[in-house]
Amino acid sequence: MSARYAVYFSPPQHSPWWELGAHWLGRDECDDAALAQPSLAEIDPAELHSITAQPRRYGFHATLKAPFRLRLGHSVEELMARLQALAKQLQPVALGPMQAAVLGHFVALVPSTQAAGVGALAAACVTQLDELREPLAPEDLARRNVEKLDQRERELLQSWGYPYVLERFRLHFSMSGPVSTSMAPSVIAALVDPVARLNVTAPLTLDRLCLFVEPAPGQPFCRIADLELRP
Repeated sequence: MSARYAVYFSPPQHSPWWELGAHWLGRDECDDAALAQPSLAEIDPAELHSITAQPRRYGFHATLKAPFRLRLGHSVEELMARLQALAKQLQPVALGPMQAAVLGHFVALVPSTQAAGVGALAAACVTQLDELREPLAPEDLARRNVEKLDQRERELLQSWGYPYVLERFRLHFSMSGPVSTSMAPSVIAALVDPVARLNVTAPLTLDRLCLFVEPAPGQPFCRIADLELRP
């Protein structure tokens, strides 16, 4: 099967937020290299490695346009050109203080309050690139557990290839896969201090669109381009 591409936001490689997220997950998505995970009082090393396995494959990121295959007749060069043009239209968005929170069954970093402009930015990524996206195949829909989605989420999935877009979008950086209700507080506790420090010393700004690729099904996603937004 063909490669899948995704438009994510990830902080610049080796920047403070990237260092936190990439080491937490244990992978540099730019170089596709393993990284040492932090030694934590709250979580055993083997447990940390296990609960971060799912997000590790994707790399530290916040989704703007979920993974998709290119429609027949379109190329990655065209996608890059369209992404460059889109980046020139969009302005950076200061995300404000971040915090660790439980979303469904996993832990993520989220803005304490939804920053003005972030929803419109994400919607532009979803809608303005969508003609390049191959429609979902039946097996793609099957993986989505459609029966667990509400009616609006099903409509968004059919229209845009992902159920959590437009008014259902919430910017987040996944820091774990599914965790138990007993484990989630330990994950949050381990993130509180480093996140608080970075909120003060390096406030996070969404300042680029990052193109990621999954070369083949199940392979790790790699970050292949950063397109900085206009100041």
